[in-house]
Amino acid sequence: MLNDDLDVKIAGDKPSIDVRRNKSQPEQSLSISAEQIEKAKAIGQKVAQSFIADVETSDNEEFRDYDMILQRRILLSFTATAGFEQYIDNDVLIGIAQKSFLDALNKYSTELYKTSADTGAFSFYYLAFRRGSEVDRRIGQTFAMLCSHDGDPIFQELGEALYCWFSSVVRKAVAEYLG
Repeated sequence: MLNDDLDVKIAGDKPSIDVRRNKSQPEQSLSISAEQIEKAKAIGQKVAQSFIADVETSDNEEFRDYDMILQRRILLSFTATAGFEQYIDNDVLIGIAQKSFLDALNKYSTELYKTSADTGAFSFYYLAFRRGSEVDRRIGQTFAMLCSHDGDPIFQELGEALYCWFSSVVRKAVAEYLG
């Protein structure tokens, strides 16, 4: 007897987009060249270098609020992840760039990798990101909330500025390598 439950799929928020994306994935992986794979790796590494440079700078500042530093790292890591998804149009290359980014962080510091990897905070950021309107403002509000400064305009503006800045870093890296 066949088990029909194995063929049952749960639809996402936008099933027609998900179905199209899933159907094109096998075609996407067949059409990727070794050069594109290397470029995706280079994107992840370049973004990781910018991330690490920011960590080194913020770790040396006199004002050391560990919770804010941690939230800053998580926001930048989320921005890299979301930026890869937003600016790279191939799911396989997105995954390669993301893995390269995380591998570079892990190689630099296991502790940095652990504090920057996908966490529960990512869920809050994804909620703000997926809403579609005023994304940078909503990301800033989420950052303030996660820093325990909900509604504080200074923390909201800082989160918004960090998101906008690092999003542009990702966009420039993608344009440089995948043009």
